[in-house]
Amino acid sequence: MSETTINEKLLREIIRDVLKEMPLDDKTVTFQETVTTNSNEKESQDRVILPLKKVDWFKSTGEASVGASQDEVIVAVAPGFAEAMTENLLGIKHKEILRQVVAGIEEEGLRARVVKVFRTADVSFIGAEADKLSGSGVAIGIQSKGTTIIHQKDLEPLSNLELFPQAPTITLDTYRAIGKNAAKYAKGESPDPVPTVSDQMSRVAYQAKSAMMHIKETKYVVIGKPAEEIKVDFSK
Repeated sequence: MSETTINEKLLREIIRDVLKEMPLDDKTVTFQETVTTNSNEKESQDRVILPLKKVDWFKSTGEASVGASQDEVIVAVAPGFAEAMTENLLGIKHKEILRQVVAGIEEEGLRARVVKVFRTADVSFIGAEADKLSGSGVAIGIQSKGTTIIHQKDLEPLSNLELFPQAPTITLDTYRAIGKNAAKYAKGESPDPVPTVSDQMSRVAYQAKSAMMHIKETKYVVIGKPAEEIKVDFSK
């Protein structure tokens, strides 16, 4: 069987799985946004938002606040993380990814604060929004498919401290090392970048699945909605 046939088969399976999770009735969840025009008239715009699943170990506690403590690192996840999708591109559980990132931060003596970003599904802009909430100015952004970034306040969104664009090559050990390095940046250190593996074949093998996961992620973007504070309990 050719590689093209395999990719087409995989793409069809992923599309079928995504469609199964889409609501088929007329009951939709909306997030209402009010826009003020130059003529001071207010227009109400409704955006259809897919409902997120409730997860016992991962719960929102309200709008995320700007941190004042310099010993914290924000770990910001994408809109579909944990509550719409539960695994990254390789099938690693989101719970385990967060566990390792948080552990890496804590090993450096700092505190991790988890938030969920809703305004965007782009990993660069997730990091750029999150670092403004971080008391240390350093944040880690993670997409549901696993792509990760370490970002620092005042850097442009497409600039970064470290970028990990190939999710299929990121192991749990790598996620832990990412947490450690982010904490080191927050302490004012200049650590060696986390070693990464470049595998061009993984791009081909996971291209279809990666695209579909990103498309699904964007379904949970809510324009204008602020980030939410997330309480994680890894014992559950």
